[in-house]
Amino acid sequence: MKKFWNWIKNEDEQRTLYLNGAIAEESWFDDDVTPQQFKNELMSGQGDIDIWINSPGGDCIAASQIYNMLMDYKGNVTVKIDGIAASAASVIAMAGTTVKVSPTSLMMIHNPLTVAIGDSAEMKKAIQMLDEVKESIINAYELKTGQTREKLSKLMDGETWLNANKALELGFADEMLFDEREVYENVENYSFSRQAVTNSLIEKLIPKPQKEVGIPVDIFEKRLNLIK
Repeated sequence: MKKFWNWIKNEDEQRTLYLNGAIAEESWFDDDVTPQQFKNELMSGQGDIDIWINSPGGDCIAASQIYNMLMDYKGNVTVKIDGIAASAASVIAMAGTTVKVSPTSLMMIHNPLTVAIGDSAEMKKAIQMLDEVKESIINAYELKTGQTREKLSKLMDGETWLNANKALELGFADEMLFDEREVYENVENYSFSRQAVTNSLIEKLIPKPQKEVGIPVDIFEKRLNLIK
């Protein structure tokens, strides 16, 4: 199994968790072993932990479970975003007691995505499912940022990219890494080719076709339906 997380312990017994790459790219869904393994490693020690995140996102169910495990952890959780925390990874970041962003880091929030196959009844079910998934994500954002659900919903509708200053302004982050200033100057958001970024994320997040990797059709379809 290719893990997307890695624990490091320094000489002072301070534990650091690194979340890199797509979340649950090769495991987790319909898997009782991987979530339990992550939880066992999380609970194997005590005290405060640091979490470095650099991830384009991935499986929203995996992100939800990790978020809940971190929220339930007894010590302080300091999240440090040094690259990107997009999509499902931004949900995990919301579990931080303190969220710190690098001056060059990015966050991205958007509506959940899915691929649906079937008749009109199946399409309606897919729409309902996406609406509920979105509401569950907003719950995490609202709890951390204090922003209204309406505003958060609009930010997700617009597939909003946040540089460090914007993340601080909206409450998605609490502090700037490597910067002891108390007041942060407003700067313009970076410019992106939305199509290029979206295509890149989808290419990384959507599983390989069932016929190539041998995943049973029913499991493959479930994975597609829960990709965020």
